[in-house]
Amino acid sequence: MKSGIKDKVIVITGASSGIGKAAAELLAAQGAKVVLGARRAERLRTVVKTIEQNGGEAAYLEIDVTRREDVAKLTALAVERFGKLDVLINNAGISQLYKMEELDVEGWEQMIDVNLKGTLYGIAAALPVFKEQGSGHFINVISTAGISIVPTMGVYAGTKNAVRTIGEALRQESQGRWRVTGISPGYVATEFASNIRNEAIRNTIQQNADQMAIPADAIARAIAYAIEQPDNVDVGDMVIRPSVQA
Repeated sequence: MKSGIKDKVIVITGASSGIGKAAAELLAAQGAKVVLGARRAERLRTVVKTIEQNGGEAAYLEIDVTRREDVAKLTALAVERFGKLDVLINNAGISQLYKMEELDVEGWEQMIDVNLKGTLYGIAAALPVFKEQGSGHFINVISTAGISIVPTMGVYAGTKNAVRTIGEALRQESQGRWRVTGISPGYVATEFASNIRNEAIRNTIQQNADQMAIPADAIARAIAYAIEQPDNVDVGDMVIRPSVQA
């Protein structure tokens, strides 16, 4: 069975910083052709330029994962530019944290749109390609928040656990045609906390991250491990967190 990363075509959402950027740079360094999507085009250009300067191949498209047509254009770019699509990494995500009684309905909708619907749009964009090829690999970046449920994270954890459930159904339905991997990071040194509107919770999470966060490259290496396995090996779920995280 084929294995490895070299020459695989890999689409990554949320690729302008953090885990997505780290995965793009690591996978490109190992010979993958990466196609990057995010809202911040200037940052994407910088990532692509760095990859190309290091001898890699990359392309990018400014997208918003809450728009199905944007995600479809991203996978189409991969096929147009490189002739196929081997892996889709659903990495874009957002968190708004409040107690349920505070009724942050806007935040609920935002998390549902990005974390859940954005992932579904990625699946919808890649599945026709994977079906035609008879192969493919979905990697969904989830969260340890979906494993240990705590106050203020109910809806966030709910969206992440929905992705976990959908991924398992997708894996079973594939009957070996495509692989599905869930990656659940704990505290990672990224800009993730900066988007949280609740100032007290944002500060607490940032303080915790400052004390214990692992580098985004640790998650990128886990992603690479799942991809490089032989085609008949499906790495289902991985939890990657600081050793001191509760």
